[in-house]
Amino acid sequence: VQLQASGGGLVQAGGSLRLSCVASRRTFNNNAVGWFRQAPGKEREFVASISWNGGATTYADSVLGRFTISRDNAKNTVYLQMNSLKPEDTAVYYCGSWLSSYRSSDSPRYWGQGTLVTVSS
Repeated sequence: VQLQASGGGLVQAGGSLRLSCVASRRTFNNNAVGWFRQAPGKEREFVASISWNGGATTYADSVLGRFTISRDNAKNTVYLQMNSLKPEDTAVYYCGSWLSSYRSSDSPRYWGQGTLVTVSS
């Protein structure tokens, strides 16, 4: 499965962006998907995840209430709506797909190439 992340860009603090993660195969629709981010000089960290049918979502505390993950399986796409962005949200955002239907403690099996989000103060 190949994943293509897009939607990053430069935005002012308080603004919004929506990231998209498109998969090359429909089998993606059976798998949980997550968004992760890596800021300069820091390790990659978990942001949000969604189960295969969208029924279960999880969020990092740092984005809870500001970010929303969703999916449209008819389009093989997972979204990350990011509102009330802060400078500390600046990072490269990656989407990853697990082999399981729900998020697991393992790292995702498939990864997208990343999309840069820059939030200016």
